[in-house]
Amino acid sequence: MTATDVAQVRDFNRFYTRILGLLDKGILNSEFSLPEARVLYELQHHQPCSASEIILALDMDKGYLSRILKSFSRKGLIILQATESDARVSLIKLTSKGKLEFDKINTASSNQIKQLLEQLPDTKIKSVITHMQAIKQILNTVN
Repeated sequence: MTATDVAQVRDFNRFYTRILGLLDKGILNSEFSLPEARVLYELQHHQPCSASEIILALDMDKGYLSRILKSFSRKGLIILQATESDARVSLIKLTSKGKLEFDKINTASSNQIKQLLEQLPDTKIKSVITHMQAIKQILNTVN
């Protein structure tokens, strides 16, 4: 591996985050940051779940997740339920308001990718997807 290899990967990362607007204050014109949107995604797809499960899924700092969950609770996006087996552990579920916010972000994300891809011919779309899958497969071997 060379310094040029590292520079090229970093260049791609900057390009991709810019294209998707991942560093914008509110992702996809929402009030949510990228980490907050990812937490909403995990909650939607794995609820009810514990904070520990979200930490594992996102490799997120416990304190950072705690602040996000407190914010979500204040906004009425989540509810916490004590588990029967261990009163120290709460299960987290999205409220109907939380599900609505997730749906907005999810729809906006799908529309963003559709707009990006519709500018390409089918052969280029297939090529992009194939390369993304290859990157994912290769990098999954190191984590």
